[in-house]
Amino acid sequence: MFIDSAKIFVKAGDGRRGCESFYRDKYTRHPLPDGGDGGDGGNVIIRANRNLHTLLDFKYRRHFKAKSGKMGSSKKKRGARGEDCTIDVPCGTQVFDISSNFLLRDLKQHAEQVIIARGGKGGRGNSKRSEFLEGEPGETKNLSLKLKLIADVGIIGFPNVGKSSLVSKISKSKTKIASYPFTTKFPHLGIVRVDDRSFTVADIPGLIEGAHKGKGLGDKFLRHTERTKILIHLLDMSKFSQKDPFDAYRTLDNELYSYNPALLNKRQLVVANKMDLSGAEDRLRLLRKKLKKKIFPISCKNGRGIGILVKEMAQVLWKDKD
Repeated sequence: MFIDSAKIFVKAGDGRRGCESFYRDKYTRHPLPDGGDGGDGGNVIIRANRNLHTLLDFKYRRHFKAKSGKMGSSKKKRGARGEDCTIDVPCGTQVFDISSNFLLRDLKQHAEQVIIARGGKGGRGNSKRSEFLEGEPGETKNLSLKLKLIADVGIIGFPNVGKSSLVSKISKSKTKIASYPFTTKFPHLGIVRVDDRSFTVADIPGLIEGAHKGKGLGDKFLRHTERTKILIHLLDMSKFSQKDPFDAYRTLDNELYSYNPALLNKRQLVVANKMDLSGAEDRLRLLRKKLKKKIFPISCKNGRGIGILVKEMAQVLWKDKD
């Protein structure tokens, strides 16, 4: 199950009280204070882990607490510091403070981490010829976690245009495929290998008109397009499609712009799918007259044009990297 948002509660460890102790022996006229300081509480740390791909774990566990410090003791011995609590999340996770809706950290790189709640300071012992003090409480926070997939290529389109089929065709990803709308309920990632290099593609669930307003959970799906370098506009060219390919393209573009205008600055490839079906060639000719952009005709069923499309994606991606 793919979960891309979660709410959790975190509490850092409390600092422990300092020790009130006095040293006495037969040579000491007045007892000497020798109480040690209390230990600091542990921190709560959130760390990005590339081996995780979903926030599913937080559906079953939502409370996280670091260990408190240990009390100080006599002979000026300081209490041990509390153990940290480290929470692993997928790369691409954004951490928000719910109370202020402030973005605390955007964890993009593997092993990147942030101290999200600091442990309380341990209390002072009386060895410094002062009264011993209680420790300070650790910080508590209510957090919202939101995952934005990190993929090189994002495939967008209306339901049932063949996004899952394309991902399965060009990668080793095995996604559920069927001839009815909304087969894909959550994004899928696939790895495409070209020679000795590879890149990732994301199958974004079918968008509909009004997606940027949340219609059909579109706003949740659209956020996964924000980190991609290339957007594939996948269009259904069959005569059985209820939507004209040019109208579908314009609607998709409008949804991207309405959600985040910066998405239109990404490199976009227009891909005409289902070219094996009757009537597709006629619709392709009409689309080329209306849309003055390069169009890649493909068929996920018989493999037509797939190699050319993959080569184009690789060239665009690696041109920026090389």
